[in-house]
Amino acid sequence: MDEFNKIIKDIKSLKIQGATNIALNGLKAMQLKPDYKSIKLILKTRPTEPCLQNAIKYAKEVENPKISYNYLRNMDKRVENIASKLIKKNSKIFTHCHSSTVIGALKLVNVKFSVNNTETRPLYQGRKTANELAKMGIKVNHYVDSAAEDAIKNSNIILLGADYINSEGNVYNKIGSYAISELAKKHKTPLFIITNSWKYSSKKLKIENRDSKEIWDVANKNITIKNPAFDIIPNKNIKGIVSELGVLKPKKFVNKVKKEYSWIK
Repeated sequence: MDEFNKIIKDIKSLKIQGATNIALNGLKAMQLKPDYKSIKLILKTRPTEPCLQNAIKYAKEVENPKISYNYLRNMDKRVENIASKLIKKNSKIFTHCHSSTVIGALKLVNVKFSVNNTETRPLYQGRKTANELAKMGIKVNHYVDSAAEDAIKNSNIILLGADYINSEGNVYNKIGSYAISELAKKHKTPLFIITNSWKYSSKKLKIENRDSKEIWDVANKNITIKNPAFDIIPNKNIKGIVSELGVLKPKKFVNKVKKEYSWIK
């Protein structure tokens, strides 16, 4: 299998995961095959990921996927630097799923802290997060998803990534994030979204339903498996969106993105 087709396969199978990583790998694939048909195939791998769509759109505008790739990487570095400053000494941070931007931010923190995280079924991306943090020497308490309230009660800040931010400043993130945001509100734990602004889109995107076999390979006509990939965090449950544009309330974030990146629709 050539490198282009391997990237396509790995994005579709979630071997490559996280909105920014998907976009960066999509740009790598575009460098390998920049023709119209190949670009269309790249975009179809994850049509619900605005970061991929916006990164490819920018690459087409500047006629160079490498420029778009470097721009996106530099955006994420700025986000990580800003987010790292939210962490105080002895913080107990809660996170869910796997966000390379959240992990990148925690890598820059130079005070002692610990992390509570959830396993994130059905594909257990939380294990990847726990392993990466542990390798960095960070203490992690790893919880089953249904113990999220216990994890949040024992945290004083929540950092989540994002897959898509709509024109109302509501955030689409890994399934379970809505419940986490409600628990954050209940326990008065501030919730921040750590993301670059290319996750924004004014388009209405359908929530992806993943393969039922990720949950349970069962053959019974009376059992229907539901496997939505994302749910929605309402803007009222978000303390701030941390992007390369700064730490902003959700609606102010949307206004600033529209001003800074008028080409994003």
